[in-house]
Amino acid sequence: MEKHRCGWCLGDPLYVTYHDEEWGVPVRDDRKLFEFLTLETFQAGLSWITVLKKRAHFRRVFDAFDYRRIAFYGEDKIAELLADPGIIRNRLKVRAAVSNARAFMEVQEEFGSFSEYIWGFTDGKTIRNAVKNYKEAPATTPLSDKLSKDLKSRGFKFVGSTVVYAHMQATGMVNDHEVTCFRYDQV
Repeated sequence: MEKHRCGWCLGDPLYVTYHDEEWGVPVRDDRKLFEFLTLETFQAGLSWITVLKKRAHFRRVFDAFDYRRIAFYGEDKIAELLADPGIIRNRLKVRAAVSNARAFMEVQEEFGSFSEYIWGFTDGKTIRNAVKNYKEAPATTPLSDKLSKDLKSRGFKFVGSTVVYAHMQATGMVNDHEVTCFRYDQV
């Protein structure tokens, strides 16, 4: 019998794999959280599949999303990234990755880990929604508005409420799998 999946992931095998193995799985590892946050910022205004297709290359050129290294990228590295057709070459987003790495480490210093900070907004638990059709899932919520505002106050860039909500979905802070999706009760 065919597994029922969320409607948004159908049609592209890369999307299906991402949906089945990653989307909505709670992430507590700081490096993985930074990777998702960075990729979400690059996705702003684009489709997620565009980012997924470039993710392996992003990992290579962004030092496996090692925020400790990215925080110290200088102008030469930024120019190198902006010349690389394997990533999304947006000057503001590349610079945001660098400044966000710095802000990320400041949050770690204050809270012990970025995970402690960000999961604190949900009391450490996944918010389970009852989405019947993926088109019903919100793009933002009052909680993503609050988290976005807090991230911005800490110096993060490209972290509007829509980006933040997508991050919350991707990292399992919110379970927006369709209730009939085989993953709904697994994450």
